[in-house]
Amino acid sequence: MKDPDANANPPVDGSELIRFEKVTKRFGSNTVLDNLDFAVDSGKHVTLIGPSGSGKTTILRLLMTLTKPDEGTITVDGEKLFPAPEKQVREVRKNIGMVFQQFNLFPNMSALRNITEAPVTVLGLSKDEAEERARGLLDLVGLADKADARPTQLSGGQQQRVAIARALAMRPQVLLLDEVTSALDPELVAGVLDVLRDIARTTDITMLCVTHEMNFARDISDQVLMFDSGRVIESGPPEKIFSDPEQDRTREFLSAVL
Repeated sequence: MKDPDANANPPVDGSELIRFEKVTKRFGSNTVLDNLDFAVDSGKHVTLIGPSGSGKTTILRLLMTLTKPDEGTITVDGEKLFPAPEKQVREVRKNIGMVFQQFNLFPNMSALRNITEAPVTVLGLSKDEAEERARGLLDLVGLADKADARPTQLSGGQQQRVAIARALAMRPQVLLLDEVTSALDPELVAGVLDVLRDIARTTDITMLCVTHEMNFARDISDQVLMFDSGRVIESGPPEKIFSDPEQDRTREFLSAVL
């Protein structure tokens, strides 16, 4: 299943695409990210694991500019995301797509319209061009026959696949995945994860994923970061992290979730 837009993604040259430098984020007296440093290379698939409340989703929300850091610098493809003028933030943000736990589809729009809305209004694509792109993506996620369906006519798994297609329609450099199967019934999880595996395998897109699906993390990741108390406490390829972690806290976490 080849993405018709795969060639639109930037070439993978292994250069650094995302960098967090000394990023701190607090909510009241609670420090969620504590002087965080980490980087993601172009084209890599990086999975963030760790207990709830360790700061993983906050990282994705910072990259989506849904919240701002209290301290530190975030850079994407050499351009500052924080701190930066609003115009620059908007330009950088165009290169980042996100799939949320909840599908967040527009209930009054068809699946096709949900996917074409942002490319038309944000990227300035013509309606015909946006629809051609959207139909190719619906085919990619196995929903070519659901273009005219409203979200209420789709299962949770189908809605999440539409949400994935919607994120890809913007041809982002970076795709953020935030516990994308956590709101799904167990029998629907495998279908959504299979779609994401296909995207990971057939495109050059950089993926940053927060998940409790450890087998999925093992399958798609180039690198796994273990978070605890707002810091990366261990990092490495999946076979190392899952089979031979160095930190007691990582072993403890994995024994609880595997």
